[in-house]
Amino acid sequence: MNSNAKHRHQPWNKGKLVGQKAPLRVRDIWAIRVRLQLAEKTRDLALFNLAIDSKLRACDLTKLRVRDIAHGEHVSSRAIVMQQKTHHPVQFEITEQTRTVLEAWMHQAHLHSEDFLFPSRLHDSDHLSTRQYARIVKAWETVIGLDPTMYGTHTLRRTKASLIYRRRRI
Repeated sequence: MNSNAKHRHQPWNKGKLVGQKAPLRVRDIWAIRVRLQLAEKTRDLALFNLAIDSKLRACDLTKLRVRDIAHGEHVSSRAIVMQQKTHHPVQFEITEQTRTVLEAWMHQAHLHSEDFLFPSRLHDSDHLSTRQYARIVKAWETVIGLDPTMYGTHTLRRTKASLIYRRRRI
C-alpha cells in the first residue's frame, strides 16, 4: 500500500458552506448599527455603512482614500471608484447617515486627502487588509447572533441591492 492511500488529500471546502452568502435583512443592519453606536466604534460604523452604500468588494473598500469620497472635510453624496477586479468605474450614492459618520471618523482619526480612509493599525500595512476586514465583519455578524458561516464580506456587497429588489417586488 503506498503512502498516498493512507493520507488522502482533504478538499479545502470539506465541511464548509460554499456558494453565495445571504444578504443582511433590515433588522440585522439596524442591530449592527445600534451596537456599533452604543460601543462608540466610529470607524467600524463608518466601514459598515460605507460597505452597504457602496456595494464595493472588500479589496476596493479597504483601499479607499479620503479623496475618493470627500472634498476637504466634507463627504460627497456620490463617489466614483475604479474597481480593481474589473477595471471599470463604479458610481455609488453615500447616504446622509453614512456621510455624517464618515466625517466624524475622518475628524477623529485626523485623516487628510491622501490618507487611506481605513488605515491599518499595523506598521507593515498602509490600509486595513481584506483579511482584517473579514474578521471585523465576522465579529459584527456574531455579536447579533448570526451564523458567520452563512454571511461574509460579500454579504454587505449584496445587501443594498437585495433591499432595493425586495422593495420593488412588493
